[in-house]
Amino acid sequence: MAIIATRIDGRLVHGQVANLWTTKLQATRIMVVDDKVSQSQIEKSGLRMATPAGVRLSVLDVDTAADHILNHKYDSQRVFIVAKGPAPLLALINKGVGIDSINIGNMSQTDDTKHITNQLTFWTVT
Repeated sequence: MAIIATRIDGRLVHGQVANLWTTKLQATRIMVVDDKVSQSQIEKSGLRMATPAGVRLSVLDVDTAADHILNHKYDSQRVFIVAKGPAPLLALINKGVGIDSINIGNMSQTDDTKHITNQLTFWTVT
């Protein structure tokens, strides 16, 4: 599988991800990796509406995402992975998924984040 990019973005799929990143990367699939979102039909429906026409969308929990990636399910596709924070990406790496770099976008303020500057929010991974 060609993982062409990995991004942390608290908003997951939105205008910048859908129209700028996906287009520039020529991604054929956006893979959202999030255990909670993968269980929410409402959130998945919103993500489907935000996904550009002609681009496939997967909204998966960490275990399923790792399984699909490691079993070469998307080998013929250009996959753009998006997660709300670093924890799902660290879990993928720990399961053997090769992620070379991570682009860090906006992260929402939560009890797990610490605002450092207007451009940088730190997420505590526990």
